[in-house]
Amino acid sequence: MKAAFAKYTLDFINPAGTSRGVLLQKDTYFLKIWDEQCPERFGLGECALFKGLSAEDNDRYEPKLRELCCNIALGMETDLAEFSSIQFGLETAILDFANGCRRVCFDNDFARGTCHIPINGLVWMGTKDEMIARINEKVAAGFHVIKLKIGAIDFNQELEMISHIRRRYSERDLTIRVDANGAFSPDTVMERLGRLSEYSIHSIEQPIKAGQWEEMARVCEKSPIPVALDEELIGITNPMMMMTILRSIRPHYIILKPSLMGGFAGSTEWLKMAAQFGTGGWITSALESNVGLNAIAQWVTTLQVRIPQGLGTGTLYHNNIASPLEQHADYLCCNPSKGWDIPDFNWITE
Repeated sequence: MKAAFAKYTLDFINPAGTSRGVLLQKDTYFLKIWDEQCPERFGLGECALFKGLSAEDNDRYEPKLRELCCNIALGMETDLAEFSSIQFGLETAILDFANGCRRVCFDNDFARGTCHIPINGLVWMGTKDEMIARINEKVAAGFHVIKLKIGAIDFNQELEMISHIRRRYSERDLTIRVDANGAFSPDTVMERLGRLSEYSIHSIEQPIKAGQWEEMARVCEKSPIPVALDEELIGITNPMMMMTILRSIRPHYIILKPSLMGGFAGSTEWLKMAAQFGTGGWITSALESNVGLNAIAQWVTTLQVRIPQGLGTGTLYHNNIASPLEQHADYLCCNPSKGWDIPDFNWITE
């Protein structure tokens, strides 16, 4: 077998605001594997490095990809314990190759276009008026669940925005999830959660920064809004550590990004352990291109989920990879009549 990787920069159509800053571009890497006897057929995966968030965001990333490609050619294993997104890319490339090099990692109803996945509408941070306009656009497009990024503008303005939306859309008409990305401090978090709870909020992701386990456990115990862990789980792939986090913090939900949490194997382990504590959850994209998003959607279908997932990211980029994925109203589906158009990347083998 042979392998190669290529770097690709995705350009956002609109600036994507979070409490950690505004995203204009996102670098990602593609990995392909093939048999030397038939080089035109290859399995494709995406190593979706997330700068500033991934635990593997360091100067060893590209050298590790080179090492992986060399080892595949030599038939040797590569230690990817500290490189979650590369593990994810390798998993998907292998699965794609095994399924006939058709960009099919899991040959199921989603891949065949006979089922769809409910998704939430993602509303990035902006001014109050900008966010209200974006929410109205999402509802008009058919979304019944929205996820608001909060924590970057004045909190009172954010409350005014949510109040305005609640006056227009009842809890029955619109489910609101919020994501603070760790923006609240331990000193202010409970007061802010109390004020948010007046607006029938479904859940809040990562209200305080990751790594404060005792504080987070206190928040989960006392919060009037169900709490979901997100950044808290990134880079944790040791099963004993996974169990310790869940037992210590007791979150209501966990949010899984396979690219950041040990690929499908690591994410499946998180789900199994969470079930032991009665902890729910859902899957979200780590802003992958359509290559990674397609693989995640096929995997999610194997989980037989019913609640909206965070997979509405395929329309974020000017230069996404053309694919059979389609987004209609509040669901993601695959249209097998449409093909893939993989660019002629500058592949690096070693």
